[in-house]
Amino acid sequence: MGRVIKKPRAELSPFAPRVLTLEINPEKIRDVIGPGGSRINEIIEECGVAIDIEPTGKIFITGEKEEATKKAIAWIKNITREVKVGEIFQGKVKRILDFGAFVEILPSQEGLLHISQLAPWRVKRVEDVVKVGDIVPVKVISIDELGRINLSLKAVNPRHQKLGVGVKKKYGRGN
Repeated sequence: MGRVIKKPRAELSPFAPRVLTLEINPEKIRDVIGPGGSRINEIIEECGVAIDIEPTGKIFITGEKEEATKKAIAWIKNITREVKVGEIFQGKVKRILDFGAFVEILPSQEGLLHISQLAPWRVKRVEDVVKVGDIVPVKVISIDELGRINLSLKAVNPRHQKLGVGVKKKYGRGN
């Protein structure tokens, strides 16, 4: 062996497949798989990897490119991540109801942005502040015993702590 190569290579050949492992909570396996396997198939398709999940929560991700396997791992970590009170996310407004909006903060994780948490003034209609598809900064203000996430838009912006002209103008209520 010493005649062929003096020491091991510092990096793996770019042609060698990559196998990375990840350990998740076994209760989150169904979140990674998704309804009818849709979520895991989306990860496989978009990243170009193979994914094997064991019942213990150990996940093996195999891909030809290191970037692809790392992208798949990041995706799975976001799906299985536990949200904590106080965290701030850039969320996408998915649905609007009379009492508030549902905002997707992580893949497969939505929270309620109650109408009272949209602005520091009384909002008559949710659509006056946000629309479906908007990307908005939201703060996790509570998580109830059932795991439901409650969000706030007004808690993210320090200017929302006091009612000012700049805030009103930003949301279409300016002078």
